[in-house]
Formats: sequence, C-alpha cells, structure tokens
Amino acid sequence: MVCLVSRTGRHLQKYSMGRRLVVGCIPYRYKIGKDGNTVIDDDDHELEVLVVSSQKGQKMMFPKGGWELDESVEEAACRESLEEAGVLGNVENELGTWCYKSKSSEIYHEGYMFPLLVTEQLELWPEKNLRQRVWMSVDEAREACEHSLWMREALDILVERLSSSSSKKERTCHPL
Repeated sequence: MVCLVSRTGRHLQKYSMGRRLVVGCIPYRYKIGKDGNTVIDDDDHELEVLVVSSQKGQKMMFPKGGWELDESVEEAACRESLEEAGVLGNVENELGTWCYKSKSSEIYHEGYMFPLLVTEQLELWPEKNLRQRVWMSVDEAREACEHSLWMREALDILVERLSSSSSKKERTCHPL
C-alpha cells in the first residue's frame, strides 16, 4: 500500500551546521522501443530522466525535499520521489553532496542526490495535483534545470556513471 499524503512541516527535518539537509533523486529509465522492448545503449540519448515542476511555479527540477529525523538518507530519497513524482524504484549509490543557497531565502541547504532506476510509475501519488511530471532526454533536462547548477552537475555525474561499466549497489524502494 502506498501512502497518498505528503509529509508536511519542518519540525522533523535534519540540520547540520545551520544548513537544512535536503535529499533528492534523479529518476531514470531507458527508452522503450516501438516493439515494446527496452532499448539499452551507452548513448545518453536513450536515457530518459523524470523532472517535476516546483510547487510555487513552473520551474522544472528533480524530486527533492527535507531529510527527516526518522529516516535514512535512502528512505528520504525514496519518499521524495514517491511524493513529488509518483515513482518507485532502486536507489543507487549517492551522486554527491552539494551546498547551495535557497532561492526563496537566505538559508543554505546541503543537498544529497541519488540515482533512482524507476521500476514503477504510479497513476496516483501525493502531489499529483500540485506538480507536473515529465520524462525528458538528458539534454532536455539539462536545459530545464538551467537555474540549478548543482542539479545539472548531479545529472552529468549520473550520465557518466551509467556510461561507464562500473557496478552499482542498489536498494529497492518499497511503498510507504
């Protein structure tokens, strides 16, 4: 069973050295061929990533949000992907950590980003009525995230990682 309500408020959020800890994912999949078979290619044009609109505007970004006291960083990444984008999948090794200034205030955040290989896309999810979700090519996503240098950097790391032959450790996201 999937929880259809997003967590709200910041009373359970983690902070470190005055910075709010934020966790997000880059949900990805490989394009499906017309014959219904998955097309897997080292060329990043075969890769699709999922972006969501912000709640307060039409900016596009990867799902992210506050890391809460009662969850691991991987659980937070899974929860944010479910709440904001309505996807479940395998959380892979961290792409990196970035320190960035909030667009809406003078607060600094410490952001942790993970790849999420999508295994299921839900028709109903907690923020369905608040956000748009769009599958894009890597190039389209780079352009869509033009105001977020750290998200573009995370995407570039993901593309590089997927094009290399290194092995990935996966964790499966389970519905909340």
